[in-house]
Amino acid sequence: MRAIRIASAALLSAAALGLAAAPAALAEENEPNITSFGFSVTPETVAPGGTVTLTSDGCEVPSVTVTSGVFDTVTLNEGRPGSATVDVDAKAGARYEITFDCKGERGTANLTIAPHTGPEHDKGDVAAPETSPGAHKGVKAGFGSEAGSADEGLGATELATGVLLIAGALGAAVVLTRRRGADGNA
Repeated sequence: MRAIRIASAALLSAAALGLAAAPAALAEENEPNITSFGFSVTPETVAPGGTVTLTSDGCEVPSVTVTSGVFDTVTLNEGRPGSATVDVDAKAGARYEITFDCKGERGTANLTIAPHTGPEHDKGDVAAPETSPGAHKGVKAGFGSEAGSADEGLGATELATGVLLIAGALGAAVVLTRRRGADGNA
């Protein structure tokens, strides 16, 4: 019986620690991206093969390097905006991280790939944007994935499932403890 009490106390402690850490993890995920320079990606949602405008201001060096796994590296010179064409094979619904580098200081923004809509996409005969014969597409790397990246932390669904599992385990421990207590008194 003492073992059950110790196990119950350990389980309650673990649950309390997990619940205490959850708000901190969620806060980190939603923290603003603070840098000494400004940057932006417009639009924030684009179709595969679409173009985004990249801007940066306040960087003291003449250029800012912008990288992502969904388009070629772009250099923004002397505060002028630049543009990038999103890969035509970018996965619809995926979210990709865009990194702006100013003298080694990095800021990130997210770019979401719009889902395919319309009859031309349903038929599968999507026309690829024109590219020059020597154009390079770049390496497919980065954080984009349909389900989210591995470092996003716990979502609300995972957190709720964990709480329910812990509550079920605690309820089972209480029932077993009461049954053993009732069997021992008889």
